[in-house]
Amino acid sequence: MKKSCIFTRLNLKEMKKALISLLAALLTVSALMAQTPEEIIARMDQEMERFEQEGFSMIMDMKLPILGTFPSKMYMLGNKSKAVIEIKGMTVITWSDGVTDWDYDSHKNELTISNATTSDAEESMDALTGITDGYNVKLKKETPEAWYIQCTKSKTNTNKDDPKKMELVVSKKTYLPISHSCSIKGVTITLRDFAPGVTEEEVTFDPSKYADAKIIDKR
Repeated sequence: MKKSCIFTRLNLKEMKKALISLLAALLTVSALMAQTPEEIIARMDQEMERFEQEGFSMIMDMKLPILGTFPSKMYMLGNKSKAVIEIKGMTVITWSDGVTDWDYDSHKNELTISNATTSDAEESMDALTGITDGYNVKLKKETPEAWYIQCTKSKTNTNKDDPKKMELVVSKKTYLPISHSCSIKGVTITLRDFAPGVTEEEVTFDPSKYADAKIIDKR
């Protein structure tokens, strides 16, 4: 009888531990499920802020009617950015440090230098932050891995350049965007494969690597 009582007490203790663990897991899941799209995006914005310190890379797909989809690899660190675009065997690389832009065309072996303009990487970053400004957001669906959020342009948003709809997928594990897509004037743009961490070398233009290129200075 004594042994039986000991085993019973042990079993009850283990069951209690298991019940507490299960309850904690259920509470975590409930908390995730209870979040509104606005709260999810606000948390995503917080996570994206660290990109300002360590930089980030991503892929931007541009889908053009008839021509197809053209991917670009983008890097951004502070005021510096770099984009590598490959189109039918031709490579175009652009750099910017916020003051000067460098554009290299491998087909022509030309390097164009100009005063800095807003880069695609910067515009892409702007498109990912503050999404709830000028848009109504709705949780379209969710999976164990991600939230799928639909963003519809609000009636108060008078910016003609803003797309009418955007689709945002956010990771439940990291709260970072998995993908962001929209269509503008028939062109579908998808941002994907976000990764934190970019080195200074990856975003800095090195003139020694293009010493034989034809220079076109438009400054």
